[in-house]
Amino acid sequence: MVTVVSRARSHRADATKETILAVAERLFAEHGVIAVSNRQISEAAGQGNNAAVGYHFGTKTDLVLAIVRHRDERIAAIRARMLEETGDSTEVRDWVACLVRPAAEHLAELGSPTWYGRFGAQVMSDPVLRELMIDETFGPSLQRTLDGLNRCMPALPPLVRIERGDLVRNILVHMLAERERALADGAPTARSNWHSYATGLIDAITGLWIAPVTPDR
Repeated sequence: MVTVVSRARSHRADATKETILAVAERLFAEHGVIAVSNRQISEAAGQGNNAAVGYHFGTKTDLVLAIVRHRDERIAAIRARMLEETGDSTEVRDWVACLVRPAAEHLAELGSPTWYGRFGAQVMSDPVLRELMIDETFGPSLQRTLDGLNRCMPALPPLVRIERGDLVRNILVHMLAERERALADGAPTARSNWHSYATGLIDAITGLWIAPVTPDR
């Protein structure tokens, strides 16, 4: 009997946590992390106890990281699958695809509406949370992708490599958010689906990586 009751409580707790994660992701995406309080999240999640967020997750930063982990687990799994297909490719475009497609594919499989694209853009705009999100998502599959990309461009100067890496990160984060926002607003989009949108991003980002380097003067 005790085991049955314990399981029921565990299931309720898990369901509550899932609800809080979903609500927090949406509110952070729509209003920004700073503007949303744990109390607002608890109320929007239908929790009578306004301390529910703190009870289940801790601080707001802990909650943000929980959302990142929740999504990145699936994104990393998609990337790992793509890496197996990519093998030891020497084509820049193949490695760029491993950067771009996992997040776009995950957004596609979530259906509509989604909020993680805009959530990511909000978090990456915060000077503290930005570094935490980068650290949290930098796992083995991403490291392998970057290693493969670097092998394709051995002559690219280190400082230019860093500069273009920053450019790519910003393009990817904010362009995913832009399409997600357009879909939420019912605005027209240049591409009909996430797969095609990712293809366009891969085209552009590949061009950025292989663009000529003008020497400083």
